[in-house]
This record gives sequence, C-alpha cells and structure tokens, in this order.
Amino acid sequence: MAFEGLADRLQNTIQRIKGKGKVTEQDVKEMTREVRLALLEADVNFKVVKDFVKRVKERAIGQEVMESLTPGQQVIKVVKEELTDLMGGDESKIAVAKRPPTVIMMVGLQGAGKTTTTGKLANHLRKKHNRKPLLVAADVYRPAAINQLQTLGKQLDLPVYAKGTDADPVDIANEAIAEAKENHNDYVIIDTAGRLHVDSDLMGELQQIKENVQPDEIFLVVDAMTGQDAVNVAESFDEQLEVSGVVLTKLDGDTRGGAALSIKAVTGKPIKFAGMGEKLDQLEAFHPERMASRILGMGDVLTLIEKAQDSVDENRAKELEQKMRSASFTFDDFLEQMGQVRSMGPLDELLDMIPGANKMKGLKNAQIDDKQISHVEAIIQSMTKKERQDPSLMNASRKRRIAKGSGTSVSEVNRLLKQFEEMKKMMKQMTNMQKGKKGKGMNFPFM
Repeated sequence: MAFEGLADRLQNTIQRIKGKGKVTEQDVKEMTREVRLALLEADVNFKVVKDFVKRVKERAIGQEVMESLTPGQQVIKVVKEELTDLMGGDESKIAVAKRPPTVIMMVGLQGAGKTTTTGKLANHLRKKHNRKPLLVAADVYRPAAINQLQTLGKQLDLPVYAKGTDADPVDIANEAIAEAKENHNDYVIIDTAGRLHVDSDLMGELQQIKENVQPDEIFLVVDAMTGQDAVNVAESFDEQLEVSGVVLTKLDGDTRGGAALSIKAVTGKPIKFAGMGEKLDQLEAFHPERMASRILGMGDVLTLIEKAQDSVDENRAKELEQKMRSASFTFDDFLEQMGQVRSMGPLDELLDMIPGANKMKGLKNAQIDDKQISHVEAIIQSMTKKERQDPSLMNASRKRRIAKGSGTSVSEVNRLLKQFEEMKKMMKQMTNMQKGKKGKGMNFPFM
C-alpha cells in the first residue's frame, strides 16, 4: 500500500486513544505530536502538516469531542474528516464539454508515466463510462513516445491519431479534434511532450496547444514516488498553464504518500486519478474519503465492491454460490474463482480494503505471496478432469504424479487437498446456520 509507513504510525497512534472513556487535553497533545511526526516522515509539506495538526487539535479539544459519550471514537472521526479535506474532500470528476468531444490535455515531465497514463485514462473512460476516446500522439520529439502510444492503442483496441515527428504539435491537436468529430469520438486525450525539467520552450509549446484547442481539462501527471518534488512540479505547471487536476502515478509503489497529502493543499488542484499498478486497468478515480479510510485502517468497501463488479460474472457467481450451498463445489470451480479474485488486483491491496483486516489475527503483517497462489493453480491444473471433480480418487501415486507435474511436493498437494475439504465443510456449516435466519441467502466474499 502506498501509505504503508504513515498508515502504521497513524493507526498505532489513534489506537491508544480509541477506547478511552475520557480524553484529556494532554492525550490530544500527545496524539497530535505523533501525527505531526508521522506526516513529516511521510514527506508531507511542513506548512500543510502545521495547519492540519492545528485543525485536528482545535477540534479534538472542542465540545464535539470532550462532551461526547465516546470521545476516543470522536477523535478518530475528526482525524479522518481532516485527512479527507486535506486530499480534496469529494471526488473531483472530469468536466464534460457541452458539445463533444471533451478535450483532455495530458502534461508532465518525462519519466512520470504520462504516455502510459494516457492509455490507462482512455481505457478507464471506455470501460467505466462506455465512452469512445481518441488518443493523440503530440510528443513529436520522442519517436518512442509515438510508438508507445500506438502500441497501447493496439493493446486496447482504441484509435490513435499520429502524424510522426515532423508535424507541428498544435496542428496535430487541431486535426485530431476534427477527426474525432467526424468519427463521433466523445473524448480526445492529447499526449503532449515532456522534458526532464520545467523549461520555457516546453511551457511555450503547451501554452500554444492550450490556446488553440481550448481543452476542457489539463491533467498534470506526476510521479508520487518523487515526494515533495511532485508538489514543486505541480506548482510550476499550474503557474504557467492553470492545470485543472492532477493524476498521481506509482501510488502503489514504495512511496511515503507526501505528494498525495500535499498537492491539493499547496496548489488548490484536485487529484483526479491515481495509478495503482502497471497494468492498463490499474487507474482509479481518486476518492479522498476512501483513501483516508484506508490510511486509518478502516478499509475501503466501496472500491472493493466496484472491483468485484468489474471482475466477476454475476450469473456465474450465483452458480458457484449454489454449488457451495450443496457442497458440490469442485477444484475447477475453485480455480475459476481464484482467477476472478486475482483479476481484481494484488491480494494484499484487497485485504487493505477490508475494514479491520489489519487487526485480524493471522492477517496482520501477513505476507501474501503470489508465487504460492501460482503453486496452487499449478497443482490443480496438473490434476485430471476426474480428480478435480472427485478429490477422493487421490492415492499416493496420483499425488506423486501431480506434484511432479506442478513442480511442487507431495506435502503441498496434501495440504491443498486438506484445505479444500475444510473449506467445503465450513461453507456447508455456514449455509446450515443461515437456514434458520428467515431464509435469507448467504453472500460469499468476492462473489
């Protein structure tokens, strides 16, 4: 998780105050001191930290907390609300043109992931909003950028407008918009040139494109792993171009989160999207409240549900549920469900979205190894069709064959068989328990 260090410190700090029946001013002072240190270590702008801590302190020793029946809980509520406000409050949606196409300019420095993010954004608009975007290769200084965008277009089966390295970027942008109107594309996403640092030539060109095409949005793409430098870059671009929003890339990496917590407060510009991985479907609309919940260990159920809806076939899920109820769930079904869960993203990130998962015995500090999951898949795929349908067929020689075929050991095969049988028993018990509750059906995780 992006804010891992910050999240651990904040969660440990507020945990001490959570169950208190009475919260003193001294308790609040100690908590806010720890919060301040945690934010500074996360590379949050020091002025932002100062203002944040001041607001939390004022509210935490105010009437809404001190006179509450659950003051510890109220303090946590205050911290969550202030964190949410710090990152922008509400989700900031794309401004849509009154007459299509909606034009989005993507700007930023080289290395921030601008071209890849352009492809991810187009994919997001098509999948989530059923739009028809046109990608525009306007970085004429780097042939690799044009080739990269064209490759992304092929992978996503989306049109790319490119005229090579000899054309003028302003002409490319204008002609692309005309092409979009002709082909009924409702979004035009322009991948502009970047530099290793902000310079007058780059800004001059970007200003020309802006004046000519009058974009509805100017998205600044910044690398979250650069910390405070990302905030400085945002200030420079905003000064020259008046950017309308920020897209943070690599928010899933080993980043302290300072950029995400500082950019809105310093520049006044909202974070519109966050890149949560390298895959082309790993771009998420940025929800400040959900992110604040994740930082404080409260989970993010709404994003988890959205991921499940995107990844899971509802009719097939109902069939699997019926199989679980009747204990006819097979290894083939198990393999299919594992694939659906994995398509939702890394399992450790999914666990972060489950409220309280970080406090559950056995899950706290758990290291989920994707290789181990691949071993499980390999074991199942090494079984015959009959063995997957009826594990009771397994004898010593069959287990040896499966272990050899999957590159695992007989003990690993035995462990999987045992776990599978235990899971089936547990599902049957839960179904029997549920029958006594007004006939309501049981909802299984990720289904």
